[in-house]
Amino acid sequence: MFRQMIGALFALCLATSAQAETAAKQYFGKATGGSRQNAAPYGSYAKGCLAGGVQLPETGPRWQAMRLSRNRNWGHPETIKFIERLSKKAAAQPGWNGLYIGDISQPRGGPMLSGHRSHQIGLDIDIWMRPATDLKLSRRTRENISSISMRRNEGAFVNGNWTRAHHEILKAAAKDKAVARIFVFPGAKVQMCKDEKGNKAYLRKIRPWWGHHYHFHVRLACPRGAKGCVDQAPPPKGDGCAEAQQWVDNILNPPPPKPRDPNAPAPKPRRELTLADLPKQCTSVLRSR
Repeated sequence: MFRQMIGALFALCLATSAQAETAAKQYFGKATGGSRQNAAPYGSYAKGCLAGGVQLPETGPRWQAMRLSRNRNWGHPETIKFIERLSKKAAAQPGWNGLYIGDISQPRGGPMLSGHRSHQIGLDIDIWMRPATDLKLSRRTRENISSISMRRNEGAFVNGNWTRAHHEILKAAAKDKAVARIFVFPGAKVQMCKDEKGNKAYLRKIRPWWGHHYHFHVRLACPRGAKGCVDQAPPPKGDGCAEAQQWVDNILNPPPPKPRDPNAPAPKPRRELTLADLPKQCTSVLRSR
């Protein structure tokens, strides 16, 4: 009996050790539905999970979720409410009937099998730049259709696809109190800075970042009362227009690369997150049925 107990304990230790070493994305990527828990984001945008996730309907009155095979149209309830609000404002723009929604999060958040490092707590949304003119797209079409790039000169400028409607939709998103940041390519931010003739305070939330010319990325702040959620630091003070212009200047005239210190150690490859790296609540999120 004693030997059986020791054997069982040894097997449990081996299983626990193997679980600790397995990439967390292997667990979260296999979850097909949300956990039966109260809605709560745990951890940070790039190291966390989502309890009680809500699925955005594939088709709504003013939106369609894209790339449905990914099963990434899940988010915190406040995220779904935000999409409802913004899509209503988008539908008021000429040539737009609403929004095409890209990735939000997996059903239980967490690291993804492919793609994003963030989008882990159900508070990040990718919104396509392509005007949502047709809200009756089939599932097959939504797998194959692509968004439209807005950039020119590697992101230093907007191209002819950019319209005032894009400006107004981004402006409406930035003015929403639930929004913490919006990521878009540098040329778009600079163009908005030039075109905005009113109060530019909302532009503080719109931050230049690489890529983000086929879609813009909205990041919501942690909902009120979400004690396990970790907010990103607020953006620097000011409208950020000078900073965005510096990004553009660096694209047009790249600074010389910094010489590498021959004595500096080689950078370590990025390690995959394991369950041990995530908040402890994430284990119960995975186990919930």
